[in-house]
Amino acid sequence: MPQLNPLDWAPQLIWLVITFGVLYLLMMRVALPRIGAVIEARAAHIAKDLATADKLRRDTEEAIAAYEQALVEAKQKAHAIVEEGRAKLKAETEAERAKLDKELAARSAEAEARIDKAKASAMKDVNAVAADVAADIVRQLIGTAPAKGEIDQAVAAARKA
Repeated sequence: MPQLNPLDWAPQLIWLVITFGVLYLLMMRVALPRIGAVIEARAAHIAKDLATADKLRRDTEEAIAAYEQALVEAKQKAHAIVEEGRAKLKAETEAERAKLDKELAARSAEAEARIDKAKASAMKDVNAVAADVAADIVRQLIGTAPAKGEIDQAVAAARKA
């Protein structure tokens, strides 16, 4: 094997140094700058992405805060509208109730007046009927009709008792 022959070691070592030097120069002048540029570009891109993500996160937090604030304001506005509607409905109900109470009181007074009038009329008729009946009874019992004034006095005395 030629690699193990000690006479061939010197030229092999020279070619090793030459090959290593050339490869080292190629790596240092061509490959490493390209790799460095790619790494720097990736780092810049990552930094840009992180900055964009941070900006979007802040924007999202602001949007969420604005949404929550708008939600609170909407709830307050809805509550105010409900309370306003409730107060308005209560006022309308009270006004309607007062109107109905007045109307019922008027109808009740009117009905009481009619009842009193009917009662007075009925009592007047009762007195007249009682006087007529009493006059007929007395006429049938004794054969003569008593005087109208006597009959009215007797009916009035009987009603008081």
